[in-house]
Amino acid sequence: MTTVGVLTPEGTTAGTVDLPAEVFDVQANIPLMHQVVVAQLAAARQGTHKAKTRGEVAGGGKKPYKQKGTGRARQGSIRAPQFTGGGVVHGPVPRDYSQRTPKKMKVAALRGALSDRAREGRLHVVEAFVSGETPSTKAALKTLRTASERARVLVVLGAEDELNWLSLRNLAGEGVHLIEAGQLNTYDVLVADDVVFTKDALAEFLGEKPADETEADK
Repeated sequence: MTTVGVLTPEGTTAGTVDLPAEVFDVQANIPLMHQVVVAQLAAARQGTHKAKTRGEVAGGGKKPYKQKGTGRARQGSIRAPQFTGGGVVHGPVPRDYSQRTPKKMKVAALRGALSDRAREGRLHVVEAFVSGETPSTKAALKTLRTASERARVLVVLGAEDELNWLSLRNLAGEGVHLIEAGQLNTYDVLVADDVVFTKDALAEFLGEKPADETEADK
């Protein structure tokens, strides 16, 4: 188990958090990660492409000219594929591109990607991006750049973290991508240069209870 410092909005370090070895220090299986990423991108395809066959193109019901005596090849419709404006042979039709990917494969691929980022020092944890209860994009960006100055940053927030979400949602132009802890996936981790968790989002991802809930249970 390794530890990583927790950054505060003021730029100081407020303790550390543990990164379980079974999640953040496993062997990265590159072929597995590739398979999972390809499946994810395939599932994102709409698959609504469609080309009309000769039977679906409007018109062409009348024989263009008589069968014999013209010296030309016999034709039955001007909507045949060889004519301009005719149908398409073996054209695309609506289909589902999704691939079946077992849950265990997705989990293993995600853990491998996170472990790769953690070993390279490209995984960070912040206590919060803003102090107080008022959203502030300027303050959030300052905290984020203190944690990471890389071009593409994946920020992982808790499902109910409205304050940080409102503060960061306008930073897409700054190379910032927001995602909930429950939606974390291999593709987004690999595309990002750095991954930044909030402390609560990390606990949510690991299935741990936040500190306030733990105290309430006692």
